[in-house]
Amino acid sequence: MPPPRHLALSNDSLEDDIGEQSPYLAALASASSRGSATTSSTTMTPEHPNQPLRYTVPFKSLARKSSYGQLHSPSSPSLSIKPAEGRPRQLSRSNTLPRVFQLEQKTQRRANSELEGLEIEMDVVKKMQKWILGIAVVEFDVDDGPVIDAIFPPMFLLPSEEENIAFSAFPDSLQFDQGSQCHSFRVREQLRAIDDSKRPATIDGFIYGYSHFTQRKDPSLKRGYQQRSLVILTQYQYPALFTSIARIFGPLYQSHGTPMLEAACHNIATWYDPVPGVVELGFLGTVLHVEIPNSNDEQQITETAAFIEKYDPKLHILASTAPLEPPPIQLFESCLTNLWSIWECVVLCEPILIFGSSPAQTSQAVWWFRDLLRPIGTSGGDIRPYFTMQDMDHAALVNKLPPKAGLLLGVTNPFFEKSCAHWPHILSLGRRTQSQHRRAGDTPAGPAPGWRTKTHKRYISKDRALLSLLENACKGNERSKMDASLLIRRHFCQRTTQMITPLQRYLHTLLPSPKEVTHAQTQSSNTPLRLKPFNNANFFASLKAHGSVLPFKSTSRRTEFYERWLRSPAFGAWLAQQEQIVQGVLEGSGG
Repeated sequence: MPPPRHLALSNDSLEDDIGEQSPYLAALASASSRGSATTSSTTMTPEHPNQPLRYTVPFKSLARKSSYGQLHSPSSPSLSIKPAEGRPRQLSRSNTLPRVFQLEQKTQRRANSELEGLEIEMDVVKKMQKWILGIAVVEFDVDDGPVIDAIFPPMFLLPSEEENIAFSAFPDSLQFDQGSQCHSFRVREQLRAIDDSKRPATIDGFIYGYSHFTQRKDPSLKRGYQQRSLVILTQYQYPALFTSIARIFGPLYQSHGTPMLEAACHNIATWYDPVPGVVELGFLGTVLHVEIPNSNDEQQITETAAFIEKYDPKLHILASTAPLEPPPIQLFESCLTNLWSIWECVVLCEPILIFGSSPAQTSQAVWWFRDLLRPIGTSGGDIRPYFTMQDMDHAALVNKLPPKAGLLLGVTNPFFEKSCAHWPHILSLGRRTQSQHRRAGDTPAGPAPGWRTKTHKRYISKDRALLSLLENACKGNERSKMDASLLIRRHFCQRTTQMITPLQRYLHTLLPSPKEVTHAQTQSSNTPLRLKPFNNANFFASLKAHGSVLPFKSTSRRTEFYERWLRSPAFGAWLAQQEQIVQGVLEGSGG
């Protein structure tokens, strides 16, 4: 296979009308309002005084949104659905639907009805919730689309949050006839002032979901297929860990049902608290060796991981990193030569639309880029590993205004190609096909794989030796692709560290001198020691005197790069973080 060449895409391709390409447009064009589901409630089961308090899981009776009619499945829009007989909208559906349909509804919900009355002790719930918020079972309903059938243990969700989670748990495009895949998403809390007894507090105002989606044939259902997602809902940005958990749990639940859910909850309740360091987590017959980071912005490097033996991606998990299966290099095969430009855009808080053929692709890519930002952090930018048109933040994030700084948006619906045509950068994942003779139906919807930018010109030089190695690895076996994935991650993590080295060097000159610290310790002063103000002119003088480890194309390009970064929201957030660290040290020393 010849090495990938530079992808030249015309801006005109963004203006093409995608019309019928989106599986949701036809299904939801007439739906002017969102479907709503009843809120989960928590029922306390009275026990004898000497017995522990338990939760009883209520069975969810979901309200039907008649304005939707019958929805096509987002992941299999071509599956046939027999139109239901006309029904007066003002009448109760339970009184007008045929008996056959009612029986089929009961069959479709049979597995989840086993959760009704399932009990779990309160202390088990509290231990579980140190790691996760709950486990959701999401089914596809012909009237409402994806709906949450149950969450265990029960947790309070607003109807808008339920809908967000349900749609995010499903692919919004055809993936396969039968099979399964894992992806993740991030949805905003709609109401943060919630009593802790109803729902544990999140860390950053977002709920993180790690979904195992399965589609398989089921002749007992009208559509002939069962589509289900099992979602780990949590407050933590640990994609490598919870994706591994979802991959273990999903197939076992599909095969054994409720007993696996109950066993999974009890397993999680036995875990130690999520504190930094290496932990062994037992889960459904598997022992996971996991390193938990000190913070979300700490770089977890394979060479410095705290595992006893040498890091092995098949045995060890760095919790905050992107999933390593399949090898991430496969995502970027069409844009290997552009990776240095993409890294610059990420650290400069440029908004990027990341288009993939599946939620598994986009979520892995977004988490990979978020990992490369460490130790800088997201710096106020927003990341969405998988984003749908039904997300409550859709109007705020996708509109005619310039996209928000630092926004990494992972999408699979070709609708976004047109609605985001004004975005400065679009990355389409995967490999470019070599064949020039394909039938029209074989052409995937959305932008062709590759990198397209309207504004960015690269500041630093590429590592040509590394690029050649990556191109050769893409032609090799899985082991060579995994090794190359780890190598390129290490390369760009080092570049992020090298980027902030000149800033840290200058920051040291702003620290109080030892004489000032000693004076503050011996004299009673009401003025606490602080970091001196950051001065741009003095920083650039320091940069000119000491240079940078990064291989910039020229000194003028180096100056332009740092001028842009100092104007980005990343700089303000990073400086505030450094000031907080320094202040903590000074206060601890008595200054």
